[in-house]
Amino acid sequence: MELALLYSGGKDSSLAALILDAFYDVELVTAHFGLTADFEHGRQAADALGFPFDTVELDREVAEKAVGLMLDDGYPRNGIQRVHEHALESVAERDVVAIADGTRRDDRVPTVSRATAQSLEDRHEVDYLAPLSGFGRSAVDRLAERELVVETGPSGEIPRADYEGELRALIRAEHGTEVVNSVFPAHDQTIVRGRA
Repeated sequence: MELALLYSGGKDSSLAALILDAFYDVELVTAHFGLTADFEHGRQAADALGFPFDTVELDREVAEKAVGLMLDDGYPRNGIQRVHEHALESVAERDVVAIADGTRRDDRVPTVSRATAQSLEDRHEVDYLAPLSGFGRSAVDRLAERELVVETGPSGEIPRADYEGELRALIRAEHGTEVVNSVFPAHDQTIVRGRA
């Protein structure tokens, strides 16, 4: 059974791929806006884990609206949420029986509500899976340490294949680095370099 996993190259989506691999033919799919070539980091991580990889290009208008939300709010939550839902919609249009992501139980953003999941499933005739939805951060960290070779660093500096980097680039191009730093709180991100 074919499954498309929304893939950033980080430890969460990589662990989700390892879990789902027992049940599905997993393809890792990085969603991007075509603003940077950061999706290549996803390809490298997928290759290191031995999974097939592809990309899906998202609607640039969604990025611009997300940036508008972030600038209005002063934080990224609502913009990231909008992009994640658009990415799931785009991946659901593939010829697969299931779609998935690496969202965890205690993620603040993105999250997928029960209603959103059911809507995706009904409209696209796919199953939506969130295999880490019962895992907290410490459990994910322990599993990642055991199963993956992970590079960790400050957000915006660690090479990743997620749309956050592109949203940062869009804000930086239009408003400068200072605005990027004021909208996005400092946090660590990960990129997977292989299996442990």
